[in-house]
Amino acid sequence: MALIALLTLLVLAAGYRLYGRFIARRFELDDARPTPAVAAADGVDFVPTPRFYLLGQHFSAIAAAGPIAGPILACLAFGWLPCLLWIGLGVILIGAVHDFSSLVASVRHRAASVAEMMRDHVGRPAWLAMVAFIWLALLYVLVAFCDITANTFVGKTENLTGLGHSFNAGGAVALASSLYLLLSIVMGLVQRRLNPPLWLLTLIFVPATLACIGLGTRFSTLLLLDQRGWSMAILGYCFLGALLPVWLLLQPRGYLGGFVLYMALLVGLTGVFFSDLPIAQPAFKTWNAPGPTGSLFPFMFVTIACGACSGFHGLVCSGTTSKQIRHETDCRPIGYGGMLLEGLVAVISLCTVMFVAPADVAGRGPGRLYGDGLGRFLTLIIGEEHLGFARTFGAMAFSTFVFDTLDVATRLGRYLVQELLSRRGFFARVLATAATVAIPALILVGARAEGGPPAYMNFWVLFGTANQLLAALTLMAVAVWLRREGKRTWFVVAPMGFVLFITVWSLLRHIEAGLRAIAERGVTLDPVTINGMVAAVLLLLAAYLALRCWRAAFQPGLRPVGARADAHSGP
Repeated sequence: MALIALLTLLVLAAGYRLYGRFIARRFELDDARPTPAVAAADGVDFVPTPRFYLLGQHFSAIAAAGPIAGPILACLAFGWLPCLLWIGLGVILIGAVHDFSSLVASVRHRAASVAEMMRDHVGRPAWLAMVAFIWLALLYVLVAFCDITANTFVGKTENLTGLGHSFNAGGAVALASSLYLLLSIVMGLVQRRLNPPLWLLTLIFVPATLACIGLGTRFSTLLLLDQRGWSMAILGYCFLGALLPVWLLLQPRGYLGGFVLYMALLVGLTGVFFSDLPIAQPAFKTWNAPGPTGSLFPFMFVTIACGACSGFHGLVCSGTTSKQIRHETDCRPIGYGGMLLEGLVAVISLCTVMFVAPADVAGRGPGRLYGDGLGRFLTLIIGEEHLGFARTFGAMAFSTFVFDTLDVATRLGRYLVQELLSRRGFFARVLATAATVAIPALILVGARAEGGPPAYMNFWVLFGTANQLLAALTLMAVAVWLRREGKRTWFVVAPMGFVLFITVWSLLRHIEAGLRAIAERGVTLDPVTINGMVAAVLLLLAAYLALRCWRAAFQPGLRPVGARADAHSGP
């Protein structure tokens, strides 16, 4: 396992140094050109930020359940070798190119979002289609991430040697995560009211975060709900989190979550390099896996999802990160380098399941497998006698990644609904948030039959498909911009074409399954039928956007149609 990790690190480093530099030259990055953070600095949204600090913030924003759960699910279905190959090649040639390109494009368009860039270069109808596509994709993010986190919060009570009390792994991480969120609010209030120096806040609240893990381990049976109850509770958190001021929850939680993220990376690398656990999972299993994963082509690619390529990253790059880029050359370490770090998270996640024997997988979801694996790695540092704390830390690290995404996705969904309705104010925010949360709630309430698989197993593959198709559409918008500026486009068109091929193939398979379910059972709200209908809508939206982009790119004499694009030079 250590040799696999070392080779992966060397490949990622070579990809950043060689291919990342090559892509940077294509964009002709120039530090003499003022970035939006400098030109429109306001101290609120547009803030020039040093690259090191911005990389940490950006990384914590894009790292979520995708690069953890996706590789584990794909490994259990197809074996670890094809997963490792796709993560390594996909993240260098496709995922990092997407993140880097969307970040540069947004910086060159006054920090415009992906949808706004589509409006600028393709027109308002394309903007509406893109907004609808993004909103549907965000709903699937909420369904998949909410349910997979709820699955992590449910566990069995057991007795661990040395603890001296009953231990429920699910209850431990549920209590620790709840205390962590409350601690974030306390930190936000202290920072807002007292404004102490950041170093003092760090010295107090980072150890307090570890104390939350200890309390969760000690009182692990205090907060126990079933899967459905936790799903509704987490969606309730999403509703509140999307409405609260960013200084009260989002910013302090993101700051503390960054420390948890880096600790998880350190623990993961320690375990990979110094653990003597043998590889127990087969390198290759099958070309056709049973259940929602299906055949290796195309489903392995979309199951791994954010571990190799993520359209959600484009929303982050063009939503917040582009407003903080201080120099254009910072786009490479933050955009390209940040995605390579996510690939490293995916590899560590893959390693946590590689040493688990197939017979020991049953009844343990990706969050539990990752948490237990990371916990085993942590015991190399703190000792076997602290296994309960270690397992809680691993599972809480997983839920921390997810919480960073859940309320951000809900907030983005609220923004989109409000933008479509052209409504502002408190009641508009509440209604837009409720509309974004209500559909996932209805799906999760009815998606899981008693004794059946968790809901995320039914929706994860389509989530990954929608997410990666969003990346293809983002690259499509970037290609239109580059062509209109008279620049070469092949380095974004090539990855766009591959991802488009894989995701359309996956959508067609979902539509086929949905039609078969309707023919057998009629129109019902079972997961297969829902996925088929949503896949059909996504396919139609993507086809319309592709047609509009083709016309915008190749119709002679056209210039950018938006107000932003004509105000600055090309790449």
